[in-house]
Amino acid sequence: MPEDLSQLLKEFGVVRQGHFLLTSGMHSDRYFEKFRILERPNVCEHFARALANNFQNMGVTVVCGPTTGGVIVAYEVARQMGCRCIIAERSETGRKIGRGFYIGKEDQVLVVDDVLTTGGSIRETLSALETTGARVVGIGVFIDRSSGVRFPFPFYAAHREEIQNYQPDNCPLCRAKVPLEIPGRGERP
Repeated sequence: MPEDLSQLLKEFGVVRQGHFLLTSGMHSDRYFEKFRILERPNVCEHFARALANNFQNMGVTVVCGPTTGGVIVAYEVARQMGCRCIIAERSETGRKIGRGFYIGKEDQVLVVDDVLTTGGSIRETLSALETTGARVVGIGVFIDRSSGVRFPFPFYAAHREEIQNYQPDNCPLCRAKVPLEIPGRGERP
């Protein structure tokens, strides 16, 4: 399988064109269907390898990802790095490290996720980790589709593509009456 991750995105139909409502509430004309990567362990392995290789010398002891897609990413990156994997799941106040996962001041954490658009899931994960005393050493994502989201930690994306996102009240696709799709559910609002 080629290490050209752009080619894998095309080959497996990850990038979709249309008018999409993103999880962030923003609209976009392109959508990265992460599950086309995550459903194929051999493809997921290539993206995870890029993250693991980039952070291999950072002393990572734990990889943490937010639910849902970030769990698979965290598992595969941790497997390749030979360390533990934990998850940050949704709670009433954002995210929490639950289910009996232990993480302490001695741990050095790599936070990972599938697709970065606004950074909301990663910020919530960072907040959940603050209460543990562990040290975050970096953030990695399979795909960065943001317009320059920044974090106070070393950051790496296996694939980066800047894509315009629109507020719903200022969306040219809405004005052009292009039907809006809610990815993952195949619904139109």
